[in-house]
Amino acid sequence: MHFIVMGAGAVGLYVGGRLAAAGQAVTLVGRPRILGAVAQAGLRVSDLEGFDAQVPAHALRLAHAPDAIVPAGPATVLLCVKGGATAQAAQALAAALPADTPVVSLQNGVDNVARIAAQAPALQALGAMVPYNVVLRGTHVHRATTGSLHLQHAPATAALADAFRAAGLAAVLAGDIRPVQWGKLLLNLNNPVNALSDLPLREELQDRDCRCVFAALQAEALRAMARAGIRPAKVAPVPPRLLPHVLRLPDALFTRLARRMLRIDPAARSSMWDDLQAGRPTEIDDLCGAVVRLAAVHGVPAPCNARMCALLAGPRQRLTGAQMREALGL
Repeated sequence: MHFIVMGAGAVGLYVGGRLAAAGQAVTLVGRPRILGAVAQAGLRVSDLEGFDAQVPAHALRLAHAPDAIVPAGPATVLLCVKGGATAQAAQALAAALPADTPVVSLQNGVDNVARIAAQAPALQALGAMVPYNVVLRGTHVHRATTGSLHLQHAPATAALADAFRAAGLAAVLAGDIRPVQWGKLLLNLNNPVNALSDLPLREELQDRDCRCVFAALQAEALRAMARAGIRPAKVAPVPPRLLPHVLRLPDALFTRLARRMLRIDPAARSSMWDDLQAGRPTEIDDLCGAVVRLAAVHGVPAPCNARMCALLAGPRQRLTGAQMREALGL
C-alpha cells in the first residue's frame, strides 16, 4: 500500500514511521525543517511498550507539498494537519490526487471530515480517532500513552486496519465514528490546561486544581452533548459521564483509582503545549470552540470553555492550576 502522510508532525511521523518500518511505502508531506532533518538522519520511532526502530531516510519518500508527490499506485492519505489547516490541505490534495482517493482524518476535533468533504468532494473523506499522545524531539518520535486507533468502518478502511495492525498499530473499526470523536474530544479538553500549566502531562494530572479545571470543561461539554442527543463513546478507562467526578477526587484517591490514566511517559506534554511554545496557532477552536458552538446551538451555557478559548487566544502565559480556576471563576 502507498500511504501519504499529509502533515508530518508528531502523530503523522509516528504512524508513518511505524508503517515504513513494516515495509509499507510511505510519503511524508510536511514542513521543510522537519523533512530536512529526516532526510539527513532518518526517523527513530519508539513507544511506551519498548518498541524502538530506526527508519533510514531512503525508506521514506519526502514531499513539501501534495503536487510534489510521486505516485506509487493507489494511495491512502492520512491527514494529520491541525484543524485550521484542513480546508487548504483538502484543496491541495484534490488537485493532486485521483478521484475516490481515501483521506482518513487522524486529527483532533469533530469537524474535519465535513471540512474535507466540502473542499474535496471527489475524494473519500473518512473519520478516525488517535487515542494517544506522541512526543516529537528532533527526528525521534515516541508514543507516550496507550490506546487503539479507531477507524470509520468503510471498504477502504478494512484493508487499512489490517496494514496498521501488521505494523504494530492497534486499530479497530467503528460503525459510527462520531461518538468516538466526541469521546476523544472530552479527553482533548485537557490540552489547553496542560499548555497553560507548562507542566508534563503526568505531573499536571496529579495537580487537583488543574484536574478541576479539566473537569469543568468536560462537564460543560457533557451537558451540551446531552442536549444535542450525542452519546460520547468510552475511549478512556472511565465512562464519559464519570470523568469529571473522578478528576475532582482528592489527589491520593485519584492516584489510586486512575492508574491507567496516569500511565504516561514522564516527559509527555500536549501538542497544544508544543504549539504554544513554538508560537504556532493552537487547536483551541477545534476543542473548546467546538463545545462553545454546540452549546450555543442548543441553548446551554459553556462559559469555562469560552474563557479557555480567550486565554489561549491571548499572549502566551503560564498559569498554575489555582490561577486557572480563578480565571474560569471556579
